[in-house]
Amino acid sequence: MTDPNRPNGPRLSPLPAFIFMSRWLQLPLYLGLILAQCVYVFHFWVELKDLIGAVLGNETSLQHIFQAVAVPNTPLPTKLNETTIMLVVLGLIDVVMISNLLIMVIVGGYETFVSRMHLEGHPDQPEWLSHVNASVLKTKLAMAIIGISSIHLLKTFINAGSYDEKTLMYQTIIHVVFLLSAMAIAYTDHLMSMTHQSKH
Repeated sequence: MTDPNRPNGPRLSPLPAFIFMSRWLQLPLYLGLILAQCVYVFHFWVELKDLIGAVLGNETSLQHIFQAVAVPNTPLPTKLNETTIMLVVLGLIDVVMISNLLIMVIVGGYETFVSRMHLEGHPDQPEWLSHVNASVLKTKLAMAIIGISSIHLLKTFINAGSYDEKTLMYQTIIHVVFLLSAMAIAYTDHLMSMTHQSKH
């Protein structure tokens, strides 16, 4: 089949060409996500700077750290301890995982729904991008969301004594729902791929 994106391919009639060209309306959305990625990078460095400043004894940075890890309706910590550092580091990991999620949506979504990037043979081409499609992207997004949910759940369990049982139970249930949803998505995609293979 001839690729309609190639210059030597068959010309589309005006209406199909217009509809197909409408995919470029998604470009501003992906550019907006790139700006959101910049915000996360800035937030990461602000948090890292405060953590380093707090370790070095900077009082302002120390107060920022305490406010960042504070649990509602509980007094602020009075000194930098292992738990506080762990919570800040988990927050940094959370930012990184959300940034990874953004990259998957930006690169994978653009490649799948807008236009090919022609990265074949590029040394930095992501391994998953070589076989990306809507199903693969959906599964990877579900796995990334589970990772982010795990970080938030771990942060809650570290301060479990400051939360009531209902909050802990609801957060655990939400995390389990994410897990079951990802499993259902992966199983559905597996069934669809087996059906597709059986037809060939």
